[in-house]
Amino acid sequence: MKRLWTVMILSGILAASPISIPENFKAEFTQRITNPDKKVIHYKGTVRFSGPKMLKWVYQEPTRKEVCSNGENVTVVDHDLEQVSYYLIEKGFDLAEILKTAKPYKETKTVFIAKYQGRNYTIQVDAKKRLSRVAYYDDLENEVLIIFEKMQYGKGKLPFESLLCEAPASYDVIGE
Repeated sequence: MKRLWTVMILSGILAASPISIPENFKAEFTQRITNPDKKVIHYKGTVRFSGPKMLKWVYQEPTRKEVCSNGENVTVVDHDLEQVSYYLIEKGFDLAEILKTAKPYKETKTVFIAKYQGRNYTIQVDAKKRLSRVAYYDDLENEVLIIFEKMQYGKGKLPFESLLCEAPASYDVIGE
């Protein structure tokens, strides 16, 4: 479920906003989730985005998993469990809308605060105005921090096939 929120957060990323958002991007990411009891889980992997709503997260640590979304549906391929799950995104979550409400924090030019659907977000960009960090609290009161590294912005759409989750036919399927 935490991964679904992450996918939904970054689903509708292309719109006019105070933060420079490309037509596509590729990056490495680290995701830190801290629960209310201060237990921390770290995830690492890569992410690809192609506007307006295609995302593919490839989790490499501590589990191997792919999470793909077109803004309406989410596919989760858990290679460790040999399982594929399909979900419909019931409550659309659009980063573009979050970014539209983003206001600079104090006098900074790299940190923004946004409020969307009753939730607060802290968004950080690097010196080139590329997305660098997103932090928020999820529905379970977990603190979520996503740090992007080696961010590469690009023009045009990425090949559609590169944004699809693939799983062997032998994997169990849930929610097709």
